Amino acid sequence: MKVLVFNCGSSTLKFQVIGMHQETPLGQEQRWARGIIERIGERAMLKFADEKGQHLQERVKVTDHGSATRRALDWLGTLGYLETNGIDGVGYRVVHGGPHFLEPTLIDDRVLEAIEAISNLALLHNHPSIEAIRAAKGMLGSAIPMVAVFDTTFHSDMPERASTYPIPVELSKKHHIWRYGFHGIAHRYMVERYAVMTSTPMEKTRIITLQLGSGCSATAVQRGHSIDTSMGLTPLEGLMMGTRSGDVDPHLPGFLAQREGITLPEAEVLLNTESGLLGVSGYSQDMRELLERESQGDTDAALAIEMFCYRIKKQIGAYLAVLDGAEAVIFGGGIGENSPQVRSRICAGMQWCGMAIDENRNNTMIGIEGKISTDNAKIQIYVIPVDEAVMIARDTLRCLQDQKKR
Repeated sequence: MKVLVFNCGSSTLKFQVIGMHQETPLGQEQRWARGIIERIGERAMLKFADEKGQHLQERVKVTDHGSATRRALDWLGTLGYLETNGIDGVGYRVVHGGPHFLEPTLIDDRVLEAIEAISNLALLHNHPSIEAIRAAKGMLGSAIPMVAVFDTTFHSDMPERASTYPIPVELSKKHHIWRYGFHGIAHRYMVERYAVMTSTPMEKTRIITLQLGSGCSATAVQRGHSIDTSMGLTPLEGLMMGTRSGDVDPHLPGFLAQREGITLPEAEVLLNTESGLLGVSGYSQDMRELLERESQGDTDAALAIEMFCYRIKKQIGAYLAVLDGAEAVIFGGGIGENSPQVRSRICAGMQWCGMAIDENRNNTMIGIEGKISTDNAKIQIYVIPVDEAVMIARDTLRCLQDQKKR
């Protein structure tokens, strides 16, 4: 079976055609085609490659994720991927599932309206996916079934002690206020891939997963389940990120609104889009650029990197306490997979708990899967490049097969 996967970022649209069966082991799926449209709304660029040897890189005029989706489908159509028996299903990453969507869900008009209704919880994140879904439905109609795969699902069975905010309980129930957690697709991939790599049964996993990219989160995993995670009601909570502040004093948005003469929504936008690495450094959220500038003596870049690593190290320490120790710590995401310097700084001084990084292994493990800890370390450290598209495709396939059984 072939599944077309769409994964929307704030200004990107990734798409892949993935082939597999229900019995296909994780990591052995077939990639038929993959592409990305970058810088949507500006000077957008389409990049594409497939197993037939087709390659494309060209400027495209797309103003939003809807027009980007239509362009991607046009291109896939010209190559025959949308012909009869070409695609069995379409899967979409949707960031926020709210209180109702706890599993991958077949998309119909009712489901799409419900996703739109909860988008106030993740306005910056759900809206691109909604645009993509509407555009694809407009082109494909009901001929190909579509499935929403939610980033919140993996955390939906967290213990109440971790998911509940210490606010009046009637408000929590009335407004469905709790810690939903995010990056669930990425964290679940790291957990399942770790289990395959190490031949560890899922029910025996006790690990900490770190998704470190433009957005960052950490998750404590026990017996294959998320028992705590750093993001909360929205993706703003938790670790310091590229442009997001992460944890701050809850009074800060109101304080900024009063002192700067801005509205509360404007203060929230500031914490989402102008803070984090970008805010502290004053010029960039790109870790590669910050490391380069730090080497040239830039103290603002140095502080931004130090804060970033310090907060992650604190989170690891907290989760070691929650888990009563761990077998492994796993790095994923653009920074986690590709920055040995950041990994080394996070792990520095952690020998007390059994974490010891092998610098030779660490320095060679860039964008590839493998162990970077010493062999005798009590807590093993791994790099696992995250493949959200595979998880979305597998969940889409499982959802469609479950529908057939009903």
